[in-house]
Amino acid sequence: MSAYIPRRVVLLLLGLALLLVPGWRSSAGQKGQKAPRAHAGHRNYRHEIEDMEERWRAAILEKDGAALEGLLAVDFSGISADGALQTREELVARLSSGTMNISSLMLTDRKVRIYGATAVVTSIAEVTGNRGEEEVTGRYRYTRVYVRNAQGQWKIVSFESSRIRNAAERQ
Repeated sequence: MSAYIPRRVVLLLLGLALLLVPGWRSSAGQKGQKAPRAHAGHRNYRHEIEDMEERWRAAILEKDGAALEGLLAVDFSGISADGALQTREELVARLSSGTMNISSLMLTDRKVRIYGATAVVTSIAEVTGNRGEEEVTGRYRYTRVYVRNAQGQWKIVSFESSRIRNAAERQ
């Protein structure tokens, strides 16, 4: 003889079982409960990334190709404000040869977000300088992406910038 269990009883039991599985539902956002605290390591990662941002800035200002190369992943790709794609080798060569000459670089409005082994940085850069004959002085918003490799080192894997145009330039 087979035992018949009504469908709604089966669904109720299944629902209760899922509620008891650890981690099945997030406690964040539920009424009266606080969101989980950020992993303590993320705070340290944030400091590491902020330090790397300052090292990147210093490398650009000091025209230190070797320092810049140490920050970039082997498969780095960058997109300049004019849409040009550049590899790690191209960027380092531009900096080392003096083709890219930045005399002032101020960073503001920095936001660092950590997603596991990936960090995304957005900021505003106020730049004075040139790239060959092209003037690059102006304000730019950029995004830089870091990935933590198997050796535990953060490396820049991607960069993209957009020029911030004032109202007169947009018309």
